[in-house]
Amino acid sequence: MTEYKFTQDWFHWAPDVWSQLIEHLPDRKAFLEIGSFEGRSTVWIIENMMGESGNITCIDTWEGGEEHSNDELSGAEERFFHNVKIAQSKKACGVSIRQGKSVDELAGCIMEEEEYDFIYIDGSHIARDVLTDACMAWPLLKQSGIMVFDDYLWGDARDILHRPKPAIDAFVNIFAEQLDILHAGYQLIVRKR
Repeated sequence: MTEYKFTQDWFHWAPDVWSQLIEHLPDRKAFLEIGSFEGRSTVWIIENMMGESGNITCIDTWEGGEEHSNDELSGAEERFFHNVKIAQSKKACGVSIRQGKSVDELAGCIMEEEEYDFIYIDGSHIARDVLTDACMAWPLLKQSGIMVFDDYLWGDARDILHRPKPAIDAFVNIFAEQLDILHAGYQLIVRKR
């Protein structure tokens, strides 16, 4: 099989932190990723976090956000499918693709009463979208499950409503009685009580 095709590495520092999360997962079977791009984090989850016969659900439009250039997006969807196919050839697992806006696809997950051990939120960077993703995904997270918010410290403070931090802070404050913070850095990671 050919090699992975990645053009960006916005994930290189995360494995050190994520490796420590594996022992805290209620199970290693059900993963949800909001924002998949080329599949670098998807592949890492499959290869390192997922147990046997696990499944990852990936939600993305592959249209990018306001921070992406056309050059970055060109071919990203094709690279995602290529990379995931390679990962699946190495480890038998399920990959469910939900292509569309996260609000619509999360509504489908809720209707289907899906449950996840691990949820990674890395879709839109606009605060209202991040808050919506978090609030919709939270009921899908199993007890003791882990939710990771990417890009907590990303962006220019002047563009407060176009960065994830205010939404993540609002979510953590509102749901404080139901979660424990496991890590706060460039990513903010919580566990459901």
